Amino acid sequence: MEKLLDVLSREVGNAFTEAGYDAALGKVALSNRPDLCEFQCNGSLAGAKQYKKAPLTIANDVAEKLKESKAFEKIEVCPPGFLNLNLDGDFLKEYLSKMATEDKFGLEKPEKKLKVIVDYGGPNVAKPLHVGHLRSAVIGESVKRIIRYMGHEAIGDIHLGDWGLQMGLIIAELKLRKPELPYFDESFSGDYPTQAPFTISELEEIYPFASKKSKEDSEEGKKFKEEAMECTFKLQSGVRGYRALWKHILNVSVTDLKRNYDNLNVTFDLWKGESDVHDIIPGMVQYMKDGGYAYLSEGALVVDVKEETDTKEMPPCMILKSDGASLYNTTDLATIMDRMKNYHPDRIIYLTDKRQELYFEQVFRCARKTKLVDENTDLVHIGFGTVNGKDGHAFKTRDGGVQRLEYLIRDINNQMFEKISEGREMTEEEAKKTARLVALAAIKYGDLSNQASKDYIFDIDRFTSFEGDTGPYLLYTDVRIKSILKKYAEQKGKENVDELVDIKSGLNKPTNDSEKKLGMQLSAFNAMMESAYEELAPHKICAYLYDLANAFNVFYHETKILSEEDEDKKLGYLRLLKLVQLVMESCMDVLGFSAPDKM
Repeated sequence: MEKLLDVLSREVGNAFTEAGYDAALGKVALSNRPDLCEFQCNGSLAGAKQYKKAPLTIANDVAEKLKESKAFEKIEVCPPGFLNLNLDGDFLKEYLSKMATEDKFGLEKPEKKLKVIVDYGGPNVAKPLHVGHLRSAVIGESVKRIIRYMGHEAIGDIHLGDWGLQMGLIIAELKLRKPELPYFDESFSGDYPTQAPFTISELEEIYPFASKKSKEDSEEGKKFKEEAMECTFKLQSGVRGYRALWKHILNVSVTDLKRNYDNLNVTFDLWKGESDVHDIIPGMVQYMKDGGYAYLSEGALVVDVKEETDTKEMPPCMILKSDGASLYNTTDLATIMDRMKNYHPDRIIYLTDKRQELYFEQVFRCARKTKLVDENTDLVHIGFGTVNGKDGHAFKTRDGGVQRLEYLIRDINNQMFEKISEGREMTEEEAKKTARLVALAAIKYGDLSNQASKDYIFDIDRFTSFEGDTGPYLLYTDVRIKSILKKYAEQKGKENVDELVDIKSGLNKPTNDSEKKLGMQLSAFNAMMESAYEELAPHKICAYLYDLANAFNVFYHETKILSEEDEDKKLGYLRLLKLVQLVMESCMDVLGFSAPDKM
C-alpha cells in the first residue's frame, strides 16, 4: 500500500504536469506550520528559476488544476509561492479503511527478502548481567524485530565471551578450592559427572575473586596468573578434563543468562560464542598469509586497512599478537568467516558501546580487504551511548557498585507493584503480572525513546510515571481503549468485542478536528516504520507511539464516545479506536513489550 505522502505527492505532481511543469516539483511534506495547514508543497519556489516565472504564478496555476482533486478539502496559495493543503475527510476515511483491511496495515513487502544477522547481547560467561548490558539487549532485540516486521529474515546471535583467560582464571581458582575433582586428574579416563561442581552463585563469586587475585602485584598474584594462563592453554589445547569443566561453566552460566534475558523479553536464535570459531582461526590466519594480506610487524601479524581518503590515522588490524595469541579482532573476523559460510547473510549488524567505533571500522575493512565477505554484504555497527545516573555519571548502586540488571528489574517490578496495588481491584497475582508488564515497558521505552548513539539518564521515577513520555503512559492509553471497547461489548450483552467492532467493514469520515488528527497520525504508520527500518532507529517508533497516544487522548477528552446516540457515528468512533489499539500494540511488540488488559 502506497504511503500517504507518496499518494499526495503523486496527486500534486499530476497537477504540476497538467499546468505544464515538472511533476517532480509536486513533492508534498507535512506542514511546518500546522496552525495554517496540514500539508505543504514548496515546488513552485524551486520551479521559478527553471521556468523563469514568479513562484506565485506557478503556485496559482497548480492550485487551479488541484481544484478537481478529491484528496484535498482546502488548497491555498501563500506568498511567495507556497501551496498550503488540507486533506479531505472522505479521502482520509478511504485511506484508513484500506489500512484496516491490509496485512500490517498496508506496509509494503520488500522486493527482495534479506537475511540479516544481528549480533547483540555479548555478555561474558560466568559474570552476572549488569546495567551496562541493558542497551545492547534492548536495542538489539528491537532492531531484530523491526527487520522481521519489514518482512526480512533476522537471526539474533548473542556472541558470548566464553573463551580466553577468564575461563582459565575460573578453572585455576577451582583447582585450588577443589583439587579432588576428577577434571584435574589427567589420568582419569571415566565419565565426568553430569552435575556441575558449583552453582551460579558460586561461579559469580569465583570469577571476580580470581580476577582480582591475578592482578595483585605479589608473588602469590603472579604465580596465580601464570597458573590461570596455563589452564587457559590446556583448555584451548583440548585437555579433556578442562573441556568438561568448561562445559559445566557454560551450561550453568547460559541457563542463568537465559532466565535474565527472559525477564527482559529478549531472545536469541543462536547462543554461539568465541569458542565456536577457535578451531577455524589457524586456517583463516594461513589464508590471510597465503593471500598476501597479512604480514609481520614488530613480531605481530597485521593487515593494513588504511585508505587514501582517510583524514585520520587508521592503525593496521592486528590478527595475532607477537606471542602468537589471538585477539578480539581474530575472533570477530573468524566469526564473520563462519557466518558467511553457514548462513550467507546479506547483512551483519553489531550492537556495542559507541566507543568501539574505530575497532569495528578496522574489522570491517579487514573483512572486505581479505574477501571474507561478499562484495555486496553489508557490515553495520550501531554504537550506543552509556546509561547514566541522575548525577550524569555511569549508573551505579547506592554503595557505588555496578548495578546488577536482575536487581534493577526486581526493584522496578516492586515499585510498579506498589503503584498498581493502590486502590486497584485485582488479585495479588494479577497485580504482580501487570506490574511486570508495566515495569518492562518503563525500562525498555525509557531506553529506546532515546537515539541509540546518545547517552541517557536512567531516571526510575520518570520512567515509571503514568504521565508524560513514558512506557506506562502508553500502556495506560492502550488499556483505556480496551476498557471502552469492553464496556461497549457489555452494553450489547456480548463477550467478544471483535464481533461488534469490525474494522474491516470500513471507517467513518472524521466529524471533528481531533478525530481527523488522530486519523492522520494513524496514516503515518507505514512511512514511520519504513524510516525506522532504514535507519535502524527504534526511537522513531517511540516518538510515533507517543504522538499517537497524545492524539487519541485529545480525541477521547473532546468526544462523547459511548454516550453518542447516533449508532453509526458511535461505531465509527469505536472502529477508529480499535485501529489505534492494533497499531499501538504492533509498535509495542516491535519495541519488545506489551500492554496488560487492565491497570
